[in-house]
Amino acid sequence: MTTGIETRDAGDRQGPAPTGGPEAASVPSTSPIEDAVGLARDLHAALSGVLLGTPVAVTTAVVAALSGSHLLIEDVPGVGKTVLARALATALGAELSRVQGHPDLLPSDITGVTVFAPDTGKWEFRPGPVFANVVLLDEMNRTPPRTQSALLESMEEQQVSVDGESWPLPRPHLVIGTQNPLGQVGTYPLAESQLDRFGLSTSIGYPDADVETRLVLHNGGRYALDTMVPVSDTAQWERAIASTAQVHVVREVAEYAVALIRATRSTGSVRLGASPRAAISLLRCAQAHAVLWARPYVTPGDVQAVAVACLSHRLIAEGTAGEGALLVGRIIADTPAPPT
Repeated sequence: MTTGIETRDAGDRQGPAPTGGPEAASVPSTSPIEDAVGLARDLHAALSGVLLGTPVAVTTAVVAALSGSHLLIEDVPGVGKTVLARALATALGAELSRVQGHPDLLPSDITGVTVFAPDTGKWEFRPGPVFANVVLLDEMNRTPPRTQSALLESMEEQQVSVDGESWPLPRPHLVIGTQNPLGQVGTYPLAESQLDRFGLSTSIGYPDADVETRLVLHNGGRYALDTMVPVSDTAQWERAIASTAQVHVVREVAEYAVALIRATRSTGSVRLGASPRAAISLLRCAQAHAVLWARPYVTPGDVQAVAVACLSHRLIAEGTAGEGALLVGRIIADTPAPPT
């Protein structure tokens, strides 16, 4: 099963998406999420013009941006993982910092280092690439565990500690990690604590013949990045995240989300289920999905739509890679949902 977020309207899990996709939905002009809805539509359209034929990955990236969730992209080389990260940063009008993962990468190469400045006679902190609104760590699993752990504090607490002093990171702060799930030579699997800090995971997959033909003719893909213009700035993006967090969630929907999380811990084929952090993330992403569909409240369908992308990478299952997505699908099917 491909991980990612469904693109149909989650208000009716069995029903079709509104004609034209998320942009066809409407929201009252008096709604506090109006600006967030507008950003979601514009962002979705901008990414779709670069990542051709990949609605699941595009929708997942939009939900990550609206919910303020870190994004893990797992796929084979050459399908557009880095392009998606660059397109997302460009569309948001945000600074992108790219770090290439390799076995010699040190923690200070990411967080920064304190150096002695002879001209002032003082120790000064030189920020690393993590001090950006969007941080892309390409081939993350090629960095050693010590370096991977340098991101734990920044991804959870939005700060880094160097030589006993803490430094706040820019807001908003989004980490995008990429990795090839098939390549095992020279790699270091991400620890469970690292995976749990990624709010969402997705894959892109190979394009169909028509899309691939358009790409080789320089339509879309990295060629579209040269003409891409921002649809937002960081201030508007931060306001959209705050508005998304205010989308209404009734207790019954929250209890349903918790039931899905708890079910992951009691399924026999799961060695490690989802954490309370995952439960919080699941509802945050469901709120973002509701915004994408211009809805000021969360439905059980919103929770279902984001569950695979939110949970599959967090589950440690008995069996082969990719089993997490299948397990989440079965848990959704077996867990009664409250009426919409």
